Amino acid sequence: MKNFTSKLVESLGSLATKVGGKIVLALLVLIVGCIVIRTVKRMLGKADKFTKLDKTVQSFVKNLISILLYAILIITVISILGIPMTSVAAILASCGLAVGLSLQGALSNFAGGIMLLIFKPFRVGDYIAASGAEGVVREITVFYTIIVTVDNKRITVPNGDLMNANVTNFSCEESRRIDLDFKITNDCDSNLAKGVLLKAAEQTKGVKNEPAPFARLTAVDDDTYIFTVRAWCDSASYWDVYFDLLENCSNALAENGIDDPEERIAVRLVKED
Repeated sequence: MKNFTSKLVESLGSLATKVGGKIVLALLVLIVGCIVIRTVKRMLGKADKFTKLDKTVQSFVKNLISILLYAILIITVISILGIPMTSVAAILASCGLAVGLSLQGALSNFAGGIMLLIFKPFRVGDYIAASGAEGVVREITVFYTIIVTVDNKRITVPNGDLMNANVTNFSCEESRRIDLDFKITNDCDSNLAKGVLLKAAEQTKGVKNEPAPFARLTAVDDDTYIFTVRAWCDSASYWDVYFDLLENCSNALAENGIDDPEERIAVRLVKED
């Protein structure tokens, strides 16, 4: 009995030493590997040739390399622990249907990321609207695209959804057109209103001379004239010019005594009260 106990203790000690050594080595490789991967990513980000690439390509390549390196690291750790890769493959094969279904969305997003990289419907820094999200493209990863809204909300959109959706890119063209409608009572001089609006548009900072600004009577609704003002500006300064144009046109109408029918109704109601 004593001999059996001593042999059992020796066997357990030998097993613990053997397994413990593998676990310690695996942990060491895992820690060093993570440090190496972070170093490689940092060095890649500073490489001259890499920094010359398009930001969209940089983002995608960095994420792809990161995934591949971590996959290699995990396989290495599994091998050190002594787990046969054939056993791992057999387990994955036996669960092939479940794994395939669970990875279907991921594979679709990966394929979508590749297609985005090839066809480039938008780039990092572009302002887009797609799949219910609107904002500036911050990053394009292997599986997802990160969009930041104007009020600084972060939206993560799957690449597969973006490839199957209508994408509106507000930044790809150098110029954009601003369209504004103004309601005016029909007892005013339409030529005067047209001239006032056109002059206000021409004097607004950021409005391009070519194509020339447009101001015309475009609709008549009961006792109301609707004038449309259209002006072109640089895409980068769209919102600044938009608000300046709106303010300048509104002020110009007021200065020339051309009023809004809704304001006239409000005045009549006050007088009747």
